[in-house]
Amino acid sequence: MEDKLMNVDGATQALRRFAQERDWQQFHSPKNLVMALSGEVGELTEIFQWMTEADSHRAAASAKTADAVRDELADVALYLIRLADVLGVDLNAAITSKLAANAAKYPVETARGVSTKYDQLPKA
Repeated sequence: MEDKLMNVDGATQALRRFAQERDWQQFHSPKNLVMALSGEVGELTEIFQWMTEADSHRAAASAKTADAVRDELADVALYLIRLADVLGVDLNAAITSKLAANAAKYPVETARGVSTKYDQLPKA
């Protein structure tokens, strides 16, 4: 059996239990979860908005931003995991499949060190 690239089973169960204990399943429609996820990504983006490139690399270690970065990353991950659970999507399978598709679209021989979109890369 292949190792999981991402194992969110524990988080999925904890989030499901958290929602059930509060009777929040009624609010956890895919639409609402996507909007909440988008909001949290926006909050994470706001932390980085006016940073220099160098400062952005240090954001998780900086006393000024480390807690906020950690909290917003957690919020993004939690909403993503909850959304996948509500939709019945196996995140590990989705990630494994997407990585394979990206590897095919971005062969090392033509994509290494360039930011060109896959359909603009020279054919290998």
